[in-house]
Amino acid sequence: MDGGLGGFWDRVTATAPPPPLELLLGSAAAAALLVLSPVLWRLTRHVVTIAHEGAHGVVALLVGRRLSGIRLHSDTSGLTVSAGRPTGPGMVLTCAAGYTGPGLIGLGAAALLASGHAVGLLWALLVLLALLLVQIRNWYGLWSVLVTGAVVFAATWWLPPDGQTAFAALATWFLLLAAPRTVLELHTARRRRRAPDSDADQLARLTRIPGLVWVGVFLVVDVGALLLGARWLLT
Repeated sequence: MDGGLGGFWDRVTATAPPPPLELLLGSAAAAALLVLSPVLWRLTRHVVTIAHEGAHGVVALLVGRRLSGIRLHSDTSGLTVSAGRPTGPGMVLTCAAGYTGPGLIGLGAAALLASGHAVGLLWALLVLLALLLVQIRNWYGLWSVLVTGAVVFAATWWLPPDGQTAFAALATWFLLLAAPRTVLELHTARRRRRAPDSDADQLARLTRIPGLVWVGVFLVVDVGALLLGARWLLT
């Protein structure tokens, strides 16, 4: 039993040489296709919603709020419900976590990948998905997280080492590239008055700082994560 657990831990924490430049560029191009193709984006955007709502949930717990549940919907929207003070820094941080979460998760993934921990990155994603799963409160959200987890698990368990590295690179680039796009979509929706209760508008009511400024903050964080993550991976 100890040997089995020890061997598993050794596998999870094993290091490998940094991915070759050709693999990184190829996975970046594939991730860009997933983000920029309207057809593919309708499907892959669900993954960003999982990261978005998961970030709300994690920060809510970190600031001492009580997490009541998370819902994911077929239109790629989501809802994270937490109990606590309706105002104050904790609520501000919880609201701000959603649109910055995917980019910061991607930045953390880039750090792990650049340091040779591709397998550890995949298992970290699985752990995060498992923690999220227990907070899901609707059937579509349950199905969405289970499918995403099954894909990551299959890559982790059955792909050869080179395939695991390629999949980890694809996931990393996808999060880094997708995060800014969701902020641009938010800006478009707000400009057309289709998102009166968006995270930016909630933050505007909490802080008296205009929602457009918060959209800018989201974009700066996500673009910054993309640029820094790309630097870590490509240099």
